[in-house]
Amino acid sequence: MATTSQAKRATVYLDPMLHRALKIKALETSRSISDLINESVRHSLEEDRLDLAAFEERVAESVVSFEEVLKELKQHGRI
Repeated sequence: MATTSQAKRATVYLDPMLHRALKIKALETSRSISDLINESVRHSLEEDRLDLAAFEERVAESVVSFEEVLKELKQHGRI
């Protein structure tokens, strides 16, 4: 977590209902809205990192089209 001297300031416009929910969660968890937003952004970026790693692991796999999958399902009586 960045200390106050390292933190960068940004203006973020939130949906009013999201802002309300964040304010309530911040109060109930004794955390700041900034802390909650930073945690959410970190979580989102970690998900992206994991997705990219999964794509990289599967780069050599053959690609199967949706149409091929449907034909296969039909051939096997699944649809």
